[in-house]
Amino acid sequence: MSKVLSRQQVIVMGAGAALLAVVLGVRQGFGFYLVPMTIDLGWSRELFGLAMAIQNLLWGASQPFVGGLADRYGSGRVIVGGALCYTLGVIGMASAVTPTELLISGGVLIGLGMSGVGMSVVYGAVARMVVPERRTYAMAIVSTIGALGPFLLPKVTQVVVGDYGWHFSLLATAVIVALMIPLGALIQGKAQDEAGVAPQNWIQAISEARKNRGYLLLVAGFFVCGFHVTFIGTHMPGFVAWCGLAATVGGWALFAIGGGNIIGTYMAGVLSNRFRQKNLLSLIYLARAALIAWLMLMPKTELTIYIFSGVFGLLWLSTVPLTSGVVAKIFGARHLGMLFGFVFFSHQIGAFLGSWLGGLNYDVTGDYNAVWYTSILLGLLAAALHWPIRDQPVARLTVPKTV
Repeated sequence: MSKVLSRQQVIVMGAGAALLAVVLGVRQGFGFYLVPMTIDLGWSRELFGLAMAIQNLLWGASQPFVGGLADRYGSGRVIVGGALCYTLGVIGMASAVTPTELLISGGVLIGLGMSGVGMSVVYGAVARMVVPERRTYAMAIVSTIGALGPFLLPKVTQVVVGDYGWHFSLLATAVIVALMIPLGALIQGKAQDEAGVAPQNWIQAISEARKNRGYLLLVAGFFVCGFHVTFIGTHMPGFVAWCGLAATVGGWALFAIGGGNIIGTYMAGVLSNRFRQKNLLSLIYLARAALIAWLMLMPKTELTIYIFSGVFGLLWLSTVPLTSGVVAKIFGARHLGMLFGFVFFSHQIGAFLGSWLGGLNYDVTGDYNAVWYTSILLGLLAAALHWPIRDQPVARLTVPKTV
């Protein structure tokens, strides 16, 4: 990537960063609706966790299809459609009075909407703008700026919920989500065959990927990231309440995660220029496992929660540009939206289980211990899966195209 960015590069990267800020920031704040909505409407925490689980599962399940549409017809059109669906889902969640309405609005509509404005669509647009050796760094920069959303919006959400109630807060959130519609319109263009590389259709891309052992390991390992971040993002306010701490501690904890995420995501981009991305991923997952084990051993004070949250924030979404960077390095950018979409689907299966099992664990036992300990084991597993990945470009990218 040249030192001087073109006007189109600035527009795409700026719009992409803003989109990530909104979609991830709003998602990070959904945990603040768990307690007030379940109390006011007489729902169980398992039901709310199930709605969030469906949301995350559909977000992932539709991501390969949506990413493929973005690769073929352009990211901007897909983003506009996703933003409309997302907005309707948040409005429907604000109006929900029955469990079915919550599952359809907060689960189905928001999940499908997130897919349209999700990471694979945004990263696909960004990756196609820069040279291959700078793609991970460019995506990390976009992620770093986008991380301002998870840093700021959850705290704002907590304040609005506390002062004006969850219903008003969701309606205000719908207005913010609707801002993604004009942002999507700024992203123009679609994927083209890369110069000097043999053309490939989507069927050939899938066939090539499913035979690549490194890609399959990456798919398996990203499951753990989804489990970790969604369990913690959804249930941290409830865990803080279980610890007997003030509700504001949960808000500051998510605020600390967001702050650490900004630093960690930027550092992932910087370090990707010096170290192999798959090795960085192994170290991140190993550090997550160690940090969660530390939390389980320490007394549950405000200081413990804040230290855990700040440090875990460094490891939060720093995995995303590294993971998408490995996919782009192995296969190129032509079908990145679709191929990263399959990886992200694995992430969202983990997110489904992290959200749902967190609520189920609490309803059955009155605590979150089983899921915390499961998170430790999964972190160790992910570290082991990423280390042996062979992250070299496929032969198609290294052999000159014949005429």
